[in-house]
Amino acid sequence: MATLVRWQPWNELAGLHTEMSRLMNGLFEGNGRTTQAWVPALDMWETENEFVFAFDMPGIPEEKISVEFEDGALTVTGEREQAEEHSDDRFYRFERRYGTFTRTIALPQGVSEESVKADYKDGVLEVRVAKPEQTTPRRIQIGSGAKATLEGEATKK
Repeated sequence: MATLVRWQPWNELAGLHTEMSRLMNGLFEGNGRTTQAWVPALDMWETENEFVFAFDMPGIPEEKISVEFEDGALTVTGEREQAEEHSDDRFYRFERRYGTFTRTIALPQGVSEESVKADYKDGVLEVRVAKPEQTTPRRIQIGSGAKATLEGEATKK
């Protein structure tokens, strides 16, 4: 048995409009990829004495990388430049990102500038941050110590 469905051209037109918008956005924006800022991949781990941050930065010369420590935050900035254009070559897909990036990581309170060390080798920037020394809480006497001192001064008079 066949089911009759009423044809509603406006609903189909709205669906077509949605699909065309999605297609055009994909063409002009690279499916959302080119609108996002480029940031290198980061691995973080902790050892007994330090925090370690490893940034993947292949193809970036060391002089194009900056590591700064300010106000308890570690900021890594760099730039990957695109190779010169080859007019004879045919490119079908661009997936590698180019341009400037900045990545900021908050560090624990008490980290000093002297405890931050950076090393760049084989396209990996490794930043090591020594853990700050843990302060131990100091117990403060409540009342009786201060009260005893005041009573002692009162009896001296």
